[in-house]
Amino acid sequence: MDYWLFKSEPYKFSWDNQCEKGEGRWEKRVRNYQARNNMQAMKKGDRGFFYHSNEGKEIVGIIEITGESYPDPDDETGAFVTVNVKPVKPLKKPVTLQTLKAHDLLKDMKVVRQVRLSVSPVTEEEWKTVCKLGGI
Repeated sequence: MDYWLFKSEPYKFSWDNQCEKGEGRWEKRVRNYQARNNMQAMKKGDRGFFYHSNEGKEIVGIIEITGESYPDPDDETGAFVTVNVKPVKPLKKPVTLQTLKAHDLLKDMKVVRQVRLSVSPVTEEEWKTVCKLGGI
């Protein structure tokens, strides 16, 4: 299993929106080639953190990738893909960007170093550490 982080602005599509929606296409349209490559690498059963960007700046939940990537139907160029996800569970305690930056094992996470990247990989060590900080 691989791990990922998905960023979404909560005023556009929040963790609560994802929970209400259930399983379905990732709502954030990815138009960055590095993020697209990350989505193409995802496999069914991989897990991801749901991160509120701009407002909150915190990891708030866990989602599961429910299928391989496929062409984004909203992309007229045919260059970008999307994946389907479903909510798994919220973190008991959100893990803030400030916490990530201050933690020795998390300060080099892609979400900290590549702030504009909307979908990024997470190492197993980072995953376990964030889950522990988040109370799960």
